[in-house]
Amino acid sequence: MIHYKTYIRGDAYEWVTFVHGAGGSSSIWYKQIKAYKEHFNILLVDLRGHGKSKQHMGKPRATYTFEDISKDIIEVLKHENIASTHFVAVSLGTIIVQIIAELAPQKIRSMVLAGAVTKLNLRSQILIALGNLVKHIVPYMWLYKLFAWVIMPRERHRESRSLFVREAKKLCQKEFKRWFRLTYGINAFLAGLLTKEPAIPALFIMGDEDYMFLPSVQSCVSRRRHAQLCMLDNCGHVVNVDQPEEFNRVSIGFIRQQAGGGQYVVSPA
Repeated sequence: MIHYKTYIRGDAYEWVTFVHGAGGSSSIWYKQIKAYKEHFNILLVDLRGHGKSKQHMGKPRATYTFEDISKDIIEVLKHENIASTHFVAVSLGTIIVQIIAELAPQKIRSMVLAGAVTKLNLRSQILIALGNLVKHIVPYMWLYKLFAWVIMPRERHRESRSLFVREAKKLCQKEFKRWFRLTYGINAFLAGLLTKEPAIPALFIMGDEDYMFLPSVQSCVSRRRHAQLCMLDNCGHVVNVDQPEEFNRVSIGFIRQQAGGGQYVVSPA
């Protein structure tokens, strides 16, 4: 079983499960925990091969699928007897949560999808193709630093870049390659995944400077009945780090609304 940690406020409180992206770990949510603990029980997971899950998963398989990774989280929910939970995810973690919504929709009360990935644009496809060409000869940290800089290029994204690079250093080359293989045919995979919209309330929180992923998310949300988009100013891909106070305010307000904790209207993007 993957490594996880809980913060329990009480039986009367609803659960929120945090899912990080590729190369990160549950530590990326350090700016959310204090605020969220006041309102919810919290489940933090380290995806397979990341954080402390490397010590819990035993010998890793040669390849992973998004479904494998999603089922890891479903198993944790079953183990902790969590009947349903709100999810907060960032970057590639948003794909995992949307797969859980397909595999076990009864487990999800609502979804907060930050820096969501719904389609790779041409620049990101070229970047990934280049990575696939050189991944066996170039140290993975060179590639990861390049990806981090391309996705989060501005000076005010420095903290987000540094955080993800620091976490990625805890991966090994083989683990990086396993996760990198998930990018094969990812646009076709996402197109199939997003064809059907689950009847689950979803809030997409995007930075106005997330130029690689924002346009496709705007298009996706415009076609959905149960989704809203909130765009944060002066913010890049990792919105929970770039603008933590505003991210916490918006996301907690949305979840409390879904939990019956009063009305809350997200400002339109």
